[in-house]
Amino acid sequence: MAKKVYVTGLGMVSPVGLDVRSSWDALLKGVSGIDYITAFDTEGFLTTFAGEVRGFDPTEYVDRKQARRLDRFAQLAIAATHQALAQAGLNLEDGSVDATRVGAMVGSGVGGLITLSQQFQVLEEKGPTRVNPFFIPMMLADMGSGQVSINFGAKGPNFCITTACSSGADAIGTAYEMIQHGDIDIAVAGGTEAPLCPIAVAGFNACLALSTRNDDPKAASRPFDANRDGFVMGEGAGILVIESEESVIRRGVTPLARLAGYGSSSDAFHVTQPSPGGEGGARAMKRALEIAELEPKDISYINAHGTSTPLNDKLETLAVKAVFGDEAYKLRISSTKSMTGHLLGAAGGVEAAISVMAVNQGATPPTINLETPDPECDLDYTPYTPYRGVVKAAMSNSLGFGGHNSSLIFVQPDA
Repeated sequence: MAKKVYVTGLGMVSPVGLDVRSSWDALLKGVSGIDYITAFDTEGFLTTFAGEVRGFDPTEYVDRKQARRLDRFAQLAIAATHQALAQAGLNLEDGSVDATRVGAMVGSGVGGLITLSQQFQVLEEKGPTRVNPFFIPMMLADMGSGQVSINFGAKGPNFCITTACSSGADAIGTAYEMIQHGDIDIAVAGGTEAPLCPIAVAGFNACLALSTRNDDPKAASRPFDANRDGFVMGEGAGILVIESEESVIRRGVTPLARLAGYGSSSDAFHVTQPSPGGEGGARAMKRALEIAELEPKDISYINAHGTSTPLNDKLETLAVKAVFGDEAYKLRISSTKSMTGHLLGAAGGVEAAISVMAVNQGATPPTINLETPDPECDLDYTPYTPYRGVVKAAMSNSLGFGGHNSSLIFVQPDA
């Protein structure tokens, strides 16, 4: 029998809140974190809005000198990890656990893109001798996990998963498998991303992926709506502390949920477009159900990838129908990206944390801005009003450029 793996701590920094509780409360209320970009001058850009994390102060977690030597994506990862470890009651440096059996797996799609773009400008305008000496360790994508390991003392495996918008989910799934295999006892796992800089917005605009609803930013992210015109980029971090059943018992902690299944697949089809019929995503969901030893009827809620792009929402709906059959119409589904925007590599981590909260708190957030349902998206996406009641099992889906598909399943701790 496979080892049971439990979630004991959550950390989150998002466009709707600086921690798990504030983010969760805002999501249940249907509050949008989308607004006009303040990080840079957007004059001339096709898209002028995003899901920014507002009011974040990295010096609440690291000193001012260190903060200057960290790209924002690493700062966000450290903040979310601090929160998650605190909730889990874990101090990796006090000898209470074997730190060599604690892994750090933090996914990121683009790593230190802000630093990278800024230092290219320095090179061009001021010359090679003026490039920041910390440029390389600031921009490397693995510095989310690396800085988490260094700052908190996790001495087990430490690496970054980069699978575009599935990065955070795959990091959690990989950590789950390592615990099941007995390689580690505990993992700090999730995703972090801070992509809000000119080159990222211009790049996604160039491939026609972003919404251009500049007259009404808060209504721009509208998953499953007939009038959706693209996703809204966001930033943030979502970190889970997951651990083996033996570790939970040894430490005497009460789990928030059990991580019961993880499935991943590749479309092997197209750089940006999902495979026809959502076939790849369907395989990831089926695999997660198999690993969790659950039937489609056992799932109460799906936190959909739900990006608000024309292709994704239609094909994810088809994938859900392919896996769940008639049960698909009984599911509660929502896309919290309607409020947070799309956090790219952090999305899977943040949405995994939201799914854990759904199971733990007995509620599911709504999908906002769903005013004109797309006839091809005909499932229950929980428009505007949250559901409150028992959530026995929640599935979190993540799909990424390059054909990556990932699905995580969380159940009640005693299930």
